[in-house]
Amino acid sequence: MRDSFGSKFGTLVAMAGSAVGLGNLWRFPYLVGENGGAAFIIVYILLGFLICLPIFVSEFIIGRRSQKNAFAAFRDLSDGSAWRWVGLFTVIVPLIVLSYYSVIGGWSVEYLIKSLTFSFTGGSSRAQISTMFSGFVSSTWAPLGVHTIFLLTTTVVVMIGIKDGIEKFSKVMMPLLFVIVLTIAIYSVTLPGASAGIDYLFHPDFSKIDAKACAAALGQAFFSLSLGFGTILTYASYASKSDNIMTQSASTAISDLMFALIAGVAIMPAVFAFGIDPQSGPGLVFETLPYVFGQMPAGGVVAILFFLALLVAALTSSISMLEVAVAYLMEEKKFSRLTACITLFVICWIVGALCSLSFGPLSHIKIDGGNLFDFFDSLSSNVLMTLGSLFTVLFVGWRLKKTDIYDEFTNGGTLSANAKMFGVLWFLIRYICPLAIIAIFLTNLLS
Repeated sequence: MRDSFGSKFGTLVAMAGSAVGLGNLWRFPYLVGENGGAAFIIVYILLGFLICLPIFVSEFIIGRRSQKNAFAAFRDLSDGSAWRWVGLFTVIVPLIVLSYYSVIGGWSVEYLIKSLTFSFTGGSSRAQISTMFSGFVSSTWAPLGVHTIFLLTTTVVVMIGIKDGIEKFSKVMMPLLFVIVLTIAIYSVTLPGASAGIDYLFHPDFSKIDAKACAAALGQAFFSLSLGFGTILTYASYASKSDNIMTQSASTAISDLMFALIAGVAIMPAVFAFGIDPQSGPGLVFETLPYVFGQMPAGGVVAILFFLALLVAALTSSISMLEVAVAYLMEEKKFSRLTACITLFVICWIVGALCSLSFGPLSHIKIDGGNLFDFFDSLSSNVLMTLGSLFTVLFVGWRLKKTDIYDEFTNGGTLSANAKMFGVLWFLIRYICPLAIIAIFLTNLLS
């Protein structure tokens, strides 16, 4: 018998866990910093609800309608047509993402360990903190060790199953994650000089908004909401037929947005309080914040809470990525859950190891000017997720029957509110979303 989530709340926290991840704590703050603060946030919100929410709903409809893994969902709903290869695409993409994502997850393990030993509170300079990070990632064995710990933890949770593993983990960890980040945010805004960070986040400067900033906002929304690579589709296949798709989708999107904003409030006021450039880029979390923690009162405790939150956020997302391929191997290749998990662990560990070593022993290998890690990150964020989202909305908008979509979205016509908004949703999925995705894809390609 196919496993499933045991409750509406279980479905919500699992999907929110898939959405809330490193994208909120690692990427969102530095993208806000690089693109003018509040103006970027406003664009992010608009694109998130006009473009990304309909895509999320589309994935939910495919998954719950089929009650199958990603490959079988596209195959069965298209009556075995060539669309099934889109399903296979959405199985492979999360494995690619997980392979380099687990490297960053490993960094969060390492920095949680460093924070537990109060490595940032000894009066280290910014240069020393930066050297600490560069020395760590360019080494061989330490990054591989924490990469292994992170990926193994992910695998064990998925190995336990949907209801007893993923759902129970999410029910505990997601509320804990929100409490931790909210606590840090409250503390951060009380620091002297923190008001400049609040103003930076919430005072819009639209002169900074251009096609590139819009592309970055939509790309971040894809990454953050786990769109375009089968995770939402797979989780939706475990959802109850009585769940309200619109309510669950909107709740997940709002949870993701709120978490990103709270993370911004947790980070930016502290950054400004200690005179740090908010445009610190990807190094903000691992090179800048540890220095900030070392300067603030009770910074050692704040560092522990922050890197614990970073690790939990990374795990809730990595678990959803692994489950996509596990479901495929179990249902299509008749693997047991244990065998599927072990097989995928080995594959992701090898690719992830290559990404990890690309900062050190394999740094001489360059693809398009960057190392292997940069290549996988750029390929996933700018190409694979975008294409996955495009395929999804084209499939729902142009291949599936409108009556079937209406039936699934309204639970057989029983949800009157969903029925009233269906026309708008249908228009967005069929016309606006594909055009917006293509525009953003071309912007990324040509930039």
